[in-house]
Amino acid sequence: MRMMIRRFSVWFVLLILGVATVGSQETLRITPSISDNHVVVSFELNDAYTDAVREAIASGLRTTFTYELQLRTPAWIDRTIGTAIVATTDQYDNLTRRHTLTRTVDGRVEDVLVTEDDAVVKAWLTKWSRVPVADTAKLDPTRDYYVRVTTRARPLGGSLLGLTKTITGQVKFTFIP
Repeated sequence: MRMMIRRFSVWFVLLILGVATVGSQETLRITPSISDNHVVVSFELNDAYTDAVREAIASGLRTTFTYELQLRTPAWIDRTIGTAIVATTDQYDNLTRRHTLTRTVDGRVEDVLVTEDDAVVKAWLTKWSRVPVADTAKLDPTRDYYVRVTTRARPLGGSLLGLTKTITGQVKFTFIP
């Protein structure tokens, strides 16, 4: 009995380490900038368009990549200056073999594209450019800030418990008007 418990424990630890290794392979590149009196963020999620994602899309499951952007200032308790929630949804039609891609920003549909090109699907799901997060009037000059991006992909996958896989990245910058 003890031997079975030990074997189970060893397998469980190896499984956890394997999941942690797979999660660390994905990287999130974030680039904040100032444009037209707004803090805008561009980002790219590398290695997220995996075979499992392709299979989910090919099966006709609606696949959504959701990104939560937060502009914060570091303090004893970090203060949130601005947020944005953006998402890209892919609905693949098996009959016509076309992807209907939809981009939403804070719940509003911003753009819709129908394509057959897999490279376009990958770019739409994993890259965003110049997403406005906050007005620069809310920022203090010469103060440090950071942008945090949290990603979630649906349908659920990569977890034995059915949990959503979450990847978080952040980058610091100093606002100089």
